[in-house]
Amino acid sequence: QLQLVESGGGLVQPGGSLRLSCAVSGSTLAYKAIGWFRQAPGKEREGISCISRRGSMTVYADSVKGRFTISRDNPANTVYLEMNSLEPEDTAVYTCAARGILKDMCSTASSMYEDWGQGTQVTVSS
Repeated sequence: QLQLVESGGGLVQPGGSLRLSCAVSGSTLAYKAIGWFRQAPGKEREGISCISRRGSMTVYADSVKGRFTISRDNPANTVYLEMNSLEPEDTAVYTCAARGILKDMCSTASSMYEDWGQGTQVTVSS
């Protein structure tokens, strides 16, 4: 059974950086598109980034474009989300999700994904 475990969240000051990890087990990451999502209190879940199975396609929401970078290490079964220039508005629970797919594509639509992690809290505050 596929499992996704996020790590790397925490408390950071505005302008700071964090790197989130999404470790995949129970299946081969190389056949999975991965998406990152976040949900702040009282707000709907937002798809913020995704990466295709070979890494040739990446997508970013306008809210994080230019500040966040998604990458993957298939042999290590891990996907990363590098977050820079963090703002208080980035405070949320961040969750990764996976979808087995043959095409080298991805989407930030949550309906695309089959398996979800538990999430990691990111708090941006001074």
